[in-house]
Amino acid sequence: MPTIRRLPEHLVNRIAAGEVVERPASALKEIVENAIDAGATQVTVRIASGGLDMIEVTDDGCGMRPDEIALALERHATSKLPDEHIEQVLTLGFRGEALPSIGSVARLTIESRPHDADEGWKRVVDHGEISLDSPAALPPGTRIRVENLFGKVPARRKFLRTPRSEYAACQDVVRRLAMARPDVGFVLEHDGRRVLAVQPREELAARVARLVARELAEDGVVIEAERGSARLTGVAGLPTFNRGVADHQYLFVNGRPVKDRLLVGAVRGAYSDMLARDRHAVLALFLEIPPEEVDVNVHPAKTEVRFRDPAFVRGFLVGALRHALEGAGQRSAQPPSASAMGNWQVEPVAPAAAPAPALGSLFAREYSAPQTRVPPRVSDAGAAWRSYEAEVMAEPAARAEPAAGDAEAEEALHYPLGVARGQVSDTYIVAEADDGLVIVDQHAAHERLVLERLKAAGAEDAMARSQALLLPEVVELEEAACDALEDKLADLARFGLALERFGPGAMLVRAVPSVLGKSDVHALVRDVADDLARNGDALLLGEKLDLVLATMACHGSVRAGRSLSVAEMNALLREMERTPRSGQCNHGRPTWVKLAHQDIEKLFGRK
Repeated sequence: MPTIRRLPEHLVNRIAAGEVVERPASALKEIVENAIDAGATQVTVRIASGGLDMIEVTDDGCGMRPDEIALALERHATSKLPDEHIEQVLTLGFRGEALPSIGSVARLTIESRPHDADEGWKRVVDHGEISLDSPAALPPGTRIRVENLFGKVPARRKFLRTPRSEYAACQDVVRRLAMARPDVGFVLEHDGRRVLAVQPREELAARVARLVARELAEDGVVIEAERGSARLTGVAGLPTFNRGVADHQYLFVNGRPVKDRLLVGAVRGAYSDMLARDRHAVLALFLEIPPEEVDVNVHPAKTEVRFRDPAFVRGFLVGALRHALEGAGQRSAQPPSASAMGNWQVEPVAPAAAPAPALGSLFAREYSAPQTRVPPRVSDAGAAWRSYEAEVMAEPAARAEPAAGDAEAEEALHYPLGVARGQVSDTYIVAEADDGLVIVDQHAAHERLVLERLKAAGAEDAMARSQALLLPEVVELEEAACDALEDKLADLARFGLALERFGPGAMLVRAVPSVLGKSDVHALVRDVADDLARNGDALLLGEKLDLVLATMACHGSVRAGRSLSVAEMNALLREMERTPRSGQCNHGRPTWVKLAHQDIEKLFGRK
């Protein structure tokens, strides 16, 4: 029988390092968090070769005395837990394993000086062995340098990625922590090149737009919501401002960057009927909740959390996001694309002596009219022009008085979407507003209007009506999946899905939502079970019902290719202005675009 023995200290630290230090970005995260917890107002990060060769973090925090530096390099030593109430943690780091773990797999140099000390102190730990302990000259604060990470652990070193990939991970860590603390200034340098610099005491919305996407300043909405003791702030992008991957979703809980499945599921649910399935929102959300309501100690790197009341948190996030997006009205992230605008550019005029080139613009395209078409006679064209001149050059008294309807048209110009002037290809409405030209996709716009009408009329409740199956279906699942479904029977019944437990590894389906029609019952229940395992609640079924609502709206809306009267076009514009989220259709595409007056003037060389 093998003998039980106590592991040596250096091996214990290396094992702990496997949990805390996965890659250079992990070490960087722990060190920067310590700097923030030390009260720093400015943090400077320098890395070389993606952090594989060197990581250096300098801060102006409170600093440490020599005895505190020695204690900080011991396992489970921390200043961030004044008592044993771990559920009251308010700092970013508290486990007391980061520095000794890093020092066991790299050359770690700590230099620190308190603000009331005349000199600093320096200690160097080379892969678990103290190699230097002496005074040091530095300004108040702390400087920590990590070199040759995993240099003596080749089994770990060979699993690291390329310097470019490791640098991207380090940059993401600094970006997230800089967003979490807009009161702190950050500087990031990679291989001697400054790649990020933000000043302290910056507004949250401005900091987020600077670090995530500058377009958020124009194409985002500010989130400010409270419910009970919870508070949510941040910036959320309009549905039309989206990405193909979810790497621009930044989530924070009590100032701590997290990657939580429940929060990600709540974001997806909030955007469910405004984005296509393969598109993702761009946002940064900051949730503040009493510390006793969230467990931040469920992951060694503290990137995952567990909520005491997950249903409350998810409902709060979904409600706050939807309310903010509804407040955006008909706003849409819809600047005309550069390639589309390029088609409108007038090419330079050739010299008079040269033969006229074939122009490729939309307004001067060469073409020969079909022979069957009778060209207008010059005399008729001249008569028409003389008639126009006579009208515009006539004395004011001789001009025709405007009709009564013209006054209404002038008033409509002051509406956000203006007054309809015509239709292109029986698909796009062209309207004139006081600040430019508006082009509306009539099908996409009406699709959103119909969906919002269905919701306002209680269509979602009507959809939840069950359609009983003639013969109940038995769906076999794993026992854990059946347990999760059984816990949510009441919620699923509210959506119209009636289930019963049918033994340890099966569920009996008695009814399905009527609007799902002849759906695959087995696939539906399995999808719901998978979603429960992934998000902790039946978000997927709700999304399926939202998708059905969107499909109904699509089939009930004005189709492309249908000719509309001016009155119908104006009615559509006015309803768009009254309807929330009318700036995008149910699939996240814009419903209208606008060409400002200055853009039109540029097309004709006036500016």
